Amino acid sequence: MFYKKKYLPLLIGLGIAAGIFIGGKLNFSDAPDRLFSTNSKKDKLNRLIDYIDYDYVDDVNTDSIVDVTVNGILDNLDPHSVYIPKEDMQRVTEEMRGDFVGIGVSFYPYKDSVAVIRPVTGGPSDLAGIKGGDRIIMANNDTLFGQDMTDKDIVNKLKGPINSNVELKVYRRGVSHLLDINVKRSHIPINSVDAAYMLTDTLGYIKINKFAESTFKEFKSALDKLKTQGATELALDLRDNPGGFLNIAEEIADEFLKDGKLIVFTKNKRGNIDKSYATDEGAFENGKLYVMINENSASASEIIAGALQDNDRGTIVGRRSYGKGLVQREMDLGDGSAVRLTVSRYYTPTGRSIQRPYGKNHKDYFDDYYERLKSGELVDPDKIEVADSLKYTTPGGKVVYGGGGIIPDIFVPLDTSMQNETLNFLKRRGLINFFIFEYLDKDRSAYSNFSRDYFIKNFKVSDSLVFKFQDWVNLRTDTKITFVAYHDEVKQYLKAALADQLFGQGAYDEVFNQNDLMIDEVKKLSRGIKPNPEDILD
Repeated sequence: MFYKKKYLPLLIGLGIAAGIFIGGKLNFSDAPDRLFSTNSKKDKLNRLIDYIDYDYVDDVNTDSIVDVTVNGILDNLDPHSVYIPKEDMQRVTEEMRGDFVGIGVSFYPYKDSVAVIRPVTGGPSDLAGIKGGDRIIMANNDTLFGQDMTDKDIVNKLKGPINSNVELKVYRRGVSHLLDINVKRSHIPINSVDAAYMLTDTLGYIKINKFAESTFKEFKSALDKLKTQGATELALDLRDNPGGFLNIAEEIADEFLKDGKLIVFTKNKRGNIDKSYATDEGAFENGKLYVMINENSASASEIIAGALQDNDRGTIVGRRSYGKGLVQREMDLGDGSAVRLTVSRYYTPTGRSIQRPYGKNHKDYFDDYYERLKSGELVDPDKIEVADSLKYTTPGGKVVYGGGGIIPDIFVPLDTSMQNETLNFLKRRGLINFFIFEYLDKDRSAYSNFSRDYFIKNFKVSDSLVFKFQDWVNLRTDTKITFVAYHDEVKQYLKAALADQLFGQGAYDEVFNQNDLMIDEVKKLSRGIKPNPEDILD
């Protein structure tokens, strides 16, 4: 930048004056910790990190100290303000965006090689000819086998820039030589709609596992498909859905509500209120609607359930939801990490806050499930505690409550037949899926003539397969498990895992839902069968 000569003396004078002012503030006889001292809370933390970095007697990873400090600060806020370290940011971002760039396979690290469970239907590996059971041995001349290979190592070698090619060497059982398969990396969806199919001739079913950027598009596609198949009623399954983007929940709720209906409103610390209303573009504003929730349905799931319940639209079926009424915003911390900070509370159309109380002991807050189990609330609706001071009334005269989750209109108890330590152990360790993979790997051709529809409706798991699984588990876990008490439940899990690995695309849910108490209740409501009066909550 250039200045006219006449301004030069003025600029020099200002510079000298500034230097005298700053110099007067410095006392060079002071210790270094007095220089530029302020009362800033931010400076206090920065200086502490600097002291540790430069003067502490031992070498310390100050990055880890910063992470601990950030987490410590957030622990003193609400339970849902969280820190995302930079090493987790890509995964978290991909999950919430709803896709990633890769080759499109699900796999196991199996006996020191990468075993393909199933390629993503229509994905790059599927189009290139990769099949379930294939072993990927090399990627671009880089080995993918060895005892020290982790899932992260494998993913890093298979991922890459969009439209880039990766040369794979593949072993396939029955083929005498390695196959050379070229795969062009592409966007791979991380589906948030797990399943969409017809429960009856008129009742459609959609299950959503989270609310990501892609969820509304997935949901709309599923809804349109079901309507062409004759769906005039819909069961929306939000069980175990932890939430996600607020605006995506608003878009889905809009599909069910008439123009001008209030969906939700938020309020921040300054008292600013932001309201969201339904438009006239809803695609399912008149058909019968059933929304299934449980104790793990949270956040955006509760926004939908609350919006529909408060507008007297549809029937909420299940158990009291999680109780999360806080809204977070993701904020970049400048080093690749981020914080999701609670910036407002949301309220249902009648004005309810459904946020559960929380104190400083976040462990108790997150262990609330066990308190509900202990109290009997999950099997007896009379055990649900409500506060008359938090009673609200919908336009249709229905009484609803705030203060800790959405209480359903129709209660369905927890299926205790599926809740036992042995089954939980099998699921937690991934033993069912791993057994089915090994079982199929021996002879996949035995199932080659099964269509998806026939398999789901007619295939029966044999007793001998259950006993093989029992022996397999005991051999690999050094246990003495027997399945006598829950033989049928194990059969259902095995069939669901078979369907998933053979067909994917929601086959697991379609099998598992065949003996689901909540879906059975929805089917009864659809047929006009009145529920047990004790299960109607008011």
